[in-house]
Amino acid sequence: MPRIFDIIQAPDQRPDQLVLRVPKQGWGDIRLGSQLVVGESQSAVFFRDGKALDTFGPGRHTLTTANVPLLIGLLGKLFDGESPFKASVYFVNMVDLLDLKWGTPQPVALRDKDLGMVRLRAFGTYSVRVEDAQRFVTQVVGQRGYYSTSEISDWLRGQLMAGFTDLLGETKAGLFDLPALMDELGVALKAKVSESFSQSGMALKQVFVKSISATEDTLKAIDERAAMGAIGDMNAYLRFKAARALGTAAEGVGSGGGGGGGVGAGLGLGAGIGMGAGLGGMIAQAMQGAMQPQQQQQAPAASAAPTSPTTRAEVQTLIDNLDLRLANGEIGEKLYERLLAKWEKRLAEL
Repeated sequence: MPRIFDIIQAPDQRPDQLVLRVPKQGWGDIRLGSQLVVGESQSAVFFRDGKALDTFGPGRHTLTTANVPLLIGLLGKLFDGESPFKASVYFVNMVDLLDLKWGTPQPVALRDKDLGMVRLRAFGTYSVRVEDAQRFVTQVVGQRGYYSTSEISDWLRGQLMAGFTDLLGETKAGLFDLPALMDELGVALKAKVSESFSQSGMALKQVFVKSISATEDTLKAIDERAAMGAIGDMNAYLRFKAARALGTAAEGVGSGGGGGGGVGAGLGLGAGIGMGAGLGGMIAQAMQGAMQPQQQQQAPAASAAPTSPTTRAEVQTLIDNLDLRLANGEIGEKLYERLLAKWEKRLAEL
């Protein structure tokens, strides 16, 4: 059975309750002559049949046919003061809501001029207040009962995030430029979404962007880019890495022919030597490019080394290069063995 209200008020509306509905569900029977008490920071909006009708500001109001004309007109007849009319009243909290939080629930994609496509997160605060209680009830609350500040804040954050995503695309600033633009982004974001808030009966007072940070994947990409910048000539670096890989493979082949460890132990001596030779064939050209970039096409197969080395270091270098020349197909096995014997003899003489 509908409840008849003689005094309508919401004195216990908490700061975290942006809207409080009386009654909480259904409709109340309100007599003409009843007292409506509206607090200093409240507005009271009468609601009936899906429409927001009369609105009352702070103070005590006696409900008569003079001050609720829209309600009476909707019913189509006048009342004698005893017959109630059915309506609900929304008490809207009109105070400034300060230090509300907003942020990106998911990373936002940004096309960066230096890094390409990156993903970032942003966080900040904002303040808002209800400016038009009747429009707010119609556009945001409707007939869905009363809402807490946190529930309505979810809707407000969605508006801010949509505006922030559009703003990033329009700004076209790189990830490294954004931290210096946070104040400007806050001002621009307020200007961008204020109209949307106003259409819902709310006034956006301030917006602050407090943090813009890259995701973990993006930070890894930045670190890799910084490392490449420190290396300098990437082609020379890759050739150097290839030469080191060749040396590691050669060591594995040698150990496989001995005590049973390394590549030869796992795959058999023949397979190990084959793998080492194949890897050497693929990498030797890269190593030669690093050591002699201007002489790759000039060195003859059998006469690339000096005939009379005078120091042990020179002889050892020649011996080390024999493996590379054999793997690269510059010399045959017989020539390899003859030159190896020659240089080992020379090394013993020195």
